[in-house]
Amino acid sequence: MSKLQAFIDTTNDRDRKMPITLNNPLIPGLLAVAIFTGCQADRGTEATALTDKVQSTPAEAPVTLDAEAETHRLTEWLDARYEEQLQFSPMQLSYLGRKELYDQIDDMSEAAEARRLAWMEKTVADLKKHFHYDKLTQEGKNSYDIWHFQFEQARAAEPFKRHGYIFEQMGGSQSQLPNFLLNFHKVDTIEDMQAYIARIGGISRAINQLLERAELAAKAGIRPPRFAFEGAIEQSSKLIDGAPFKNGDDAPLWAGAKGKIAALLEAGKINQKQADKLTADARRALETQFLPAYKTLISWLKEDMQKASAQPQGASSLPDGPAFYNQRLANTTTTKLTADEIHNIGLKEVARIRGEMETIKEQVGFKGSLQEFFTFIREDKQFYYPNTDMGRQSYLNDSKAFLNDISTRLPEYFGLLPKAELVVKRVESFREQDGGAQHYYPGTPDGTRPGVYYAHLSDMSAYSTTDMETVAYHEGNPGHHMQISIAQELEGIPLFRTQAHFTVYSEGWALYSEKLAKEMGAYEDPYNLFGHLTAEMWRAIRLVVDTGMHAKGWSEEQAVEYFLENSAIPETAVRSEVRRYLVWPGQATAYKIGMLKIQELRRQAEEQLGDKFDIRGFHDTVLGGGALPIPVLESRVARWVKSVQGA
Repeated sequence: MSKLQAFIDTTNDRDRKMPITLNNPLIPGLLAVAIFTGCQADRGTEATALTDKVQSTPAEAPVTLDAEAETHRLTEWLDARYEEQLQFSPMQLSYLGRKELYDQIDDMSEAAEARRLAWMEKTVADLKKHFHYDKLTQEGKNSYDIWHFQFEQARAAEPFKRHGYIFEQMGGSQSQLPNFLLNFHKVDTIEDMQAYIARIGGISRAINQLLERAELAAKAGIRPPRFAFEGAIEQSSKLIDGAPFKNGDDAPLWAGAKGKIAALLEAGKINQKQADKLTADARRALETQFLPAYKTLISWLKEDMQKASAQPQGASSLPDGPAFYNQRLANTTTTKLTADEIHNIGLKEVARIRGEMETIKEQVGFKGSLQEFFTFIREDKQFYYPNTDMGRQSYLNDSKAFLNDISTRLPEYFGLLPKAELVVKRVESFREQDGGAQHYYPGTPDGTRPGVYYAHLSDMSAYSTTDMETVAYHEGNPGHHMQISIAQELEGIPLFRTQAHFTVYSEGWALYSEKLAKEMGAYEDPYNLFGHLTAEMWRAIRLVVDTGMHAKGWSEEQAVEYFLENSAIPETAVRSEVRRYLVWPGQATAYKIGMLKIQELRRQAEEQLGDKFDIRGFHDTVLGGGALPIPVLESRVARWVKSVQGA
C-alpha cells in the first residue's frame, strides 16, 4: 500500500465533508491549468485526500506480469485521456504553445463544468477497470494515484462551486482573460490574427457566463469584500478606457491587436489591404462585443458592491463557511492540519525568525528595538528605488543580475537543470497594483515562450531593496522557474504530470529555494539577508493571519497590525497581502507548510545517509517527479534514501 493510499484511508470520512476546488487561472471549479501566477496568484491546482482505495483491482482487469509493460500501457492511456482533457480547454492548449482551437475561449458555464466532471468520473471508472494497480511500477502507481486524486478534487469541489470569488482585485477573471489574449496568444500568421479577433468575442461571451455565475453566488449570499469589487471595477474600466472606445491612448486589447497586425505587415506575411481588414475587424469586435460585455459587468459590480461588507470578513462568515475553509486548508496543504494547528505553527515560526532577525540587527550595529529596526528598514530612503522609470528599470536590472549570478552556482546543487529561458518583466499597466505580489508565469514545454518573472512596479515605495534578492530566487531560479520548467521537460512520465500543480509543493519548493540560496552563497549584504528573513517571516505570518481572519474572527485591521508588528514589509504591501488572503482563503498557508516539509525530508535523509547524502541527488529526487502532493513526495524521498543505502 502506498503512503498516499494510507493517507486516503485515514482521511476518508473527513474529506467527504470538505469539498475543494480545482484551480484555473480564471475561477475555481474549471479545468485545472498549470499556469502559476504564483505568488499570484497563484492559485495552483490544490489537493485533498482521495476518498476511495485505489489499489483494488476488479476481476476482469487484465493482469500484466511485467510491471514496466503495464506501466507503459498506463502511460499511453493517461496521455490519451490528457489529450481529451485538453480539448475541454482551448486556453490551456494555448498556454502549452499549441494552436488547436486557437479561435476559441473556454466555456465558463456551470453546465460545462458539470460535463467535465462527468468525463473525469468516467475516466476514473475506466482506470480502475482496465489496470492492475499492484502490477505497476512505483512510478506507475504514483501516476494512477495522482490522476484519481485530481478527480476527487473536482468531485469534492462541486458543492462549493460558487464559493470562489470570480471578480476580485488579485487574479479576477476580468483581468486574466484579457491578459491571456495579450500574452499567450501568439500571432505568426494571418490565421492567428483572425483567431485573436475571434477570441475577443470569446472573452466577451465568457465574461457574460462568469457574470451569471457571480449573480448566482450573490443570491446565495456569497460575495467578496467591497475592496474586491472596487479593484475589479478599476481593472475593468481601464480595459475600455481610450481608443477605440473613446478619445485617448489605445486601450490594451486595441494596442495589442494593432501591434500584432503591424508586426505581420512588417514581416511581409500580409499586405496592406489585409492589414486594413484585420484592423477593422478587431475594432468591430471590441466595439460591438467586448465593450458591451464589460460595460454590463461594471454596471453590475457597482450595483452589487453596495450589498458587500465594507468591513471584510473571513470565509467562515459565508454560508457553510467553516467547512469551506477547512477544506481549503486541506487541499492547499495536502495535510490533515487543522486551522488551530496551522495557527500555532505560525506563532512558533514567527518567534524563531524574530530571534534570527535580532542577530542581524546587532550585526549591522543598529541601536534600538527590533520594532524600531523594522521602522528603519520600512522608512529609510536608502532601501528604496526612486519612484521613477529609471528606478523601475533599476529594479528589473538588479533582479536580473541576482538571477544571473545564482544560475552559475546551480550545477553544484542540482543535476537536473531547466532548459527554458527566464525573463524579468514589469506587469502590464491595466492589471498592475500598488504593492501587488510579484509572480511567475511558466513558459511553454517546448521552450518557444520563456518563463516570466513579473514585477508590480507602479509604486516603488512598496518594495524594499532588502527584499528583492530573495523574491528573485523565489520566482526565478532555483524557485518557480526551475521547478516548473524541469517538470514540463520531464520524460518517461505521463504528460499530465508535467503540468500538474499542487500549491504546497510548488510554493513550498520556492520558499525552500529562498533559504537554499543562502547556502549557495547569496545574500552577501547583511541587509539583503535581513530581507530574506523578512520574506520567510512574511510566510510565517501568513499562517497566523490567514487562520486568524478565516477561522478566528480577526478583522482586516487586526491582521495588518500583526503583520506590521512582526515584519519590516512596507504597509502598502502589507495591506495588499492581507486583502489577497481575504479573497483566496487558505492559499497562503501552503508556502510555509510545504517548506517545512521539504526541510524535514532533507534532515531525515541527511541523518539516515550520513556521508552518503548527496545534495544534488536529494534535489533531483524532489524535482524529478513533477509536482506532487505531500504523501507522494514523502514516499518518493524515502525510496531514494533506501536506494542510496543499498548502493
